[in-house]
Amino acid sequence: MIDFFDVTRSYGTKTAVSHLELHIPASQLFAFLGPNGAGKTTSIRMSVGLLRPSEGRVCVCGYDTATQSRDASRQVGYVPDQPFLYDKLSGREFLEFVGRLRGLPSKVLRDRIERETVRFELSDFLDEWAENYSHGMKQRVVFASAVLHDPPVLVVDEPMVGLDPKNARLAKDLLRERVAAGGVVFMSTHTLSIAEEIGDRIGIIHQGRLIFFGSVAELRVLKEGDHRSLEQIFLDLTNGDQYSHAASQDRSAPLSHVVGENPPSNRVSVAES
Repeated sequence: MIDFFDVTRSYGTKTAVSHLELHIPASQLFAFLGPNGAGKTTSIRMSVGLLRPSEGRVCVCGYDTATQSRDASRQVGYVPDQPFLYDKLSGREFLEFVGRLRGLPSKVLRDRIERETVRFELSDFLDEWAENYSHGMKQRVVFASAVLHDPPVLVVDEPMVGLDPKNARLAKDLLRERVAAGGVVFMSTHTLSIAEEIGDRIGIIHQGRLIFFGSVAELRVLKEGDHRSLEQIFLDLTNGDQYSHAASQDRSAPLSHVVGENPPSNRVSVAES
């Protein structure tokens, strides 16, 4: 449902994402990991049509996010890394605005707002101006706005930032629900424990290149049965010169193929393995 076809994105002379190949099918939660500046948010923004690739294509549900942006956007709900609301609108007005942009009929929109108000416990502040909201309140309203139109694809960038434990649990339950219903969740996060807990597959990007793709169990096999935490293995991978060098020898292959005995495939799929 989300496809990156040999995608590169550059800013002037700086390459933020280099030759990214990725396929994420239905009913999968994909967790995208990497240090600051590795290319996670650039990849996320290309997947929702906010950035165009310098090279290659990104498709969502078969629609090119650059050339078929309107059709692609209908398939996606997006939670950015920094929740944005209009200060002089209430949360309810913001949800109504988003719902109308999505083309939801008035009765359906009212029912959906009520549904998300209950789910995210918004009733205590939904009719206050957004300028009075805490970061966590804004994050909950943005989550609600992203799923109003029941999109098959949910893209979330650092989804747990600013959420207290109770609302973090609500968010994780929502992500699981989307996957159980046959949807896709593409999640970028620094919270490695979250990726380990709810991710079906993980990808690790470093210096713009995908250096690992697979499950946490496969990562441990790659690391010769390493039983340390995902955080410890992640730090080893993104700090280890040997892995950066190995990946640089084959720009199209994830680390699991570069250092393994089998030759690399041309496509990387969450469903593979």
